[in-house]
Amino acid sequence: MTSSDKKSFNRTDHLANERTFLAWIRTNLGIMAFGFVVERFSVFIQEAESFLGKTEVSEPISTDPTLQGYSSIFGIALVGIGALLCIFSFLKFKRTERQINQDTYQSSTLLGTLLSLFVFLIGVFLIIYLIVSHAAV
Repeated sequence: MTSSDKKSFNRTDHLANERTFLAWIRTNLGIMAFGFVVERFSVFIQEAESFLGKTEVSEPISTDPTLQGYSSIFGIALVGIGALLCIFSFLKFKRTERQINQDTYQSSTLLGTLLSLFVFLIGVFLIIYLIVSHAAV
């Protein structure tokens, strides 16, 4: 089998690899968008408090300014981690492409494990953040 025959034979594998890569990119864009929204919402709350003034509102719009600082840091971290995961996704895509061409593909779950752990930690952080901010009210 020649090199060109092998590449055409593996066409479906390469297409599947590309679809997987694009799914990783969509996931990472979602993480970055969520981080952007979290960070911007923190700024919105601060501006709303200064516009309305805490004395005019029967209950403060937000709780502790420290929590607002944490949400801003959390949002920026989400954007950064989403961007970093894009690079890891690309490296995995290229490694899989090379392995398909060499007919030496080895499945790896490292990136999936890292992403699952990261999303779990986001959930834990959000639960803690909501409990603390609710208790401060």
